[in-house]
Amino acid sequence: MTHKKFAMEHDKKVALVAHDNKKGDLVEWAKYNRILLAHHKIYATGTTGEILERELGFPVTRLQSGPLGGDQQIGAKIADGEIDFLIFFWDPLEPQPHDPDVKALLRMAVVWNIPIACNRATADFMISSPLMDGDYDRLVPDYDTYRTRKIPGNE
Repeated sequence: MTHKKFAMEHDKKVALVAHDNKKGDLVEWAKYNRILLAHHKIYATGTTGEILERELGFPVTRLQSGPLGGDQQIGAKIADGEIDFLIFFWDPLEPQPHDPDVKALLRMAVVWNIPIACNRATADFMISSPLMDGDYDRLVPDYDTYRTRKIPGNE
C-alpha cells in the first residue's frame, strides 16, 4: 500500500482524555509536564478539560464529556487532521458505559497513525521524544483506493 505524508508542525495538536478514575493521574502528569505542553494546542473532553485549564493556567479547547460524544468528537478531529497526538488515560479495570466510543476513538488513532499513550509511562516517553518539539511527517496509508473501490451492486 502506498502512503501519504501528513506534516506535524513544531506545535502539536494534543488531545488529553481520562476516565474518571484516571483524571487525577492525567492532571498530575500534565502539571509535571506543563512547560512541555504549554506551546502545544491542547484539546480535552468535558470535565478533564475544565480541570486541566484551571490547573495548567492556559487555554484548553474543551469538547463534550466522553459519554456525551466527546470521544467521538476527538475521533472526528483525528480523521480531519485536527489532532496530532492522543494521550488517553483509560481505566482498564472499570467498565465504561461508552466503551464502544472509546474503542472507536482508539481505532481512529490507529487508522490515521496518530501517536497514542494510554498510560503514564508511555506518555512520559512520547512527550520527552525529540520528535515532540520538531516537525514530523506522519505516514498514513493512502486510502484513496479504498474510497474509490467498486462496490458490488452499485455499478
